[in-house]
Amino acid sequence: MIIATVSRFILRSFGWHTSGKMPGGITRAIMIVAPHTSTWDFVVGRLTFWESTVKVRVLIKKEAFVPFLGWFLRILGGVPVDRGKKNNMIIQVADLFKEIPNLVVVITPEGTRKKVRHWKKGFYLIAMEAKVPIALAFIDYGKKTGGIGQILYPSGNYEKDLEIIQDFYKDKTARHPERFTLPLADKEK
Repeated sequence: MIIATVSRFILRSFGWHTSGKMPGGITRAIMIVAPHTSTWDFVVGRLTFWESTVKVRVLIKKEAFVPFLGWFLRILGGVPVDRGKKNNMIIQVADLFKEIPNLVVVITPEGTRKKVRHWKKGFYLIAMEAKVPIALAFIDYGKKTGGIGQILYPSGNYEKDLEIIQDFYKDKTARHPERFTLPLADKEK
């Protein structure tokens, strides 16, 4: 409770607010967060989740887990992942849901803070494999609001579900808007 109060104080001090909560009864989910264009997204996101009292785990590239920083990232819920190898990460993360009863894994589908042409599909495949919903979380610098929006139960039709996801994120403002791409933007050109 103290962490939630301190997080709320810090966010409010900088003009930020939270919106939405994880619906009651949902204790297992893949939570995607977008837009992701700045290191500050992690800070704002972490404070938002602490304020919302949602205990999340975050997949972070293993290269960030250097001495001291790695220890600190683990305390913040970080889980190191090897993005360079084909290492069956979808199955590994899905298996975590079998081992941990209350698990919310945060994934940034853009995969990087740089501009990308396509979102990575892993979040969707993990949700399908683990049979968990996808929580749509956001950080909106335009409104200085972060939080949890709708819950999507994947249908198995990736393109159809991606349209719902894109519709949710289309009015969210990134810290660096020039780096943010919606998942279906390429197909519309």
